Amino acid sequence: MEKKEQLYEGKAKKVFATQDPALLIVQYKDDATAFNGLKKGTIAGKGVINNQMSNRLMKMLEAEGIPTHLVEELSQRETLVRRVQIVPLEVIVRNIAAGSFAKRYGVEEGTVFDQPTIEFSYKNDALGDPLCNAYHAEALKLATEAELAAIRDYAFRINALLKKFWRECGVTLVDFKLEFGRLPDGTIVLADEISPDTCRLWDSKTGEKLDKDRFRRDLGGVEEAYAEIMQRLNARLGAQA
Repeated sequence: MEKKEQLYEGKAKKVFATQDPALLIVQYKDDATAFNGLKKGTIAGKGVINNQMSNRLMKMLEAEGIPTHLVEELSQRETLVRRVQIVPLEVIVRNIAAGSFAKRYGVEEGTVFDQPTIEFSYKNDALGDPLCNAYHAEALKLATEAELAAIRDYAFRINALLKKFWRECGVTLVDFKLEFGRLPDGTIVLADEISPDTCRLWDSKTGEKLDKDRFRRDLGGVEEAYAEIMQRLNARLGAQA
C-alpha cells in the first residue's frame, strides 16, 4: 500500500492518505504529551510498542465480535486502517479510582468500584476536553442516541475482555480511553489505539504502574515499563497461538 500525503499529525500519531480513499496509514511516534499538551517529552520505542500492542489487542477483540478499523500491520510503526469519521468523544471506562477521577471527586486512588463506570469527554483541545453526558453529546450533535448506546455496549464489552486478558498477564486494568468512528455506511467501529498511553495498567501483585503515568508523574523507568507490559502481552498471546 503506497503512502501518500500526510493528512493529520496528532500528539502520538501521523495519518497518511493511500491510493485507496477508503484506507489510511497510521504512523506511531515516540512523542509523549500529558495534561493536554502542557508536558512534552519522548519515550524511546513507544511508537513501536503502541502500534503492535494496539493491533494485537484489536485482533483479539475482533475475534470476540468487536468491530475495529484495523486492516493490517505494515511495519513496526505503521498500520493500515479503514478511514472513519471519528466520533468526537473520548470514552473512559474506569474499574478503579485513579488520576483525574480520584482528584475530581476526592476519592482515594486505588478504590475499587462495585461495577465499572463510564464517562465521556468532548474531544476538543481548545476547550480542554470537557466532561459531557449523553444529553450533551446529543445536543451538540456529536453522536445520536443509537450511536451512544452502541458505544456504551462496546465499551463495557471491551472492558470485560481486556480485564480478563490483563489479569491473565498479572496486570490490573485500572481504566482506559477509547475512541470510536463511523464507517461510510454509519457503522460504529473501535478506532484509535489501545496502549500504555491510553490505559492505566498496574502490576497485580505490587501495584507498580506500567503505563504513561510513569511519564506524567515523573516516576522514571518509563521505557522499561512499556517494554515490560509488551513482554507480558506477547508472552500471553504467544501462549495462545
